[in-house]
Amino acid sequence: MLPIEGIHHVSICVRDLERSKLFYENVIGLKEIERPPFDFAGAWYAVGNTGQQLHLIVHEGETLRQGEIHTRDGHFAVRVSSYKAARQWLDEHGVPYEARPHAKAGFPQIYVLDPDRNVIEFNAEVLDQA
Repeated sequence: MLPIEGIHHVSICVRDLERSKLFYENVIGLKEIERPPFDFAGAWYAVGNTGQQLHLIVHEGETLRQGEIHTRDGHFAVRVSSYKAARQWLDEHGVPYEARPHAKAGFPQIYVLDPDRNVIEFNAEVLDQA
């Protein structure tokens, strides 16, 4: 068995780095961290304070989706401390989402699309909505 300690990072493709950075910094609230001087554009972000990271990679290829939110598409999930606060934040920032407060997964979920149509799931341990 591999001695896995956890997920270090998730990489996603973006077309417009500056537009994506504005979304991930100003809407999602991630903090950019130092990135090695690769020969391609991108950005790295800390996700929470456990050492996990999100890497944005500029790519013009065919891996980018075209349609609406589909929860079986590849996506990454971020645990939030408050489902209600996450919905309020998204509402205040005009981010469309698909809310699943009573998801079959056993925990409340919210799905959004970033500017390049990457699917992001926010979930909470418990439902705390009013």
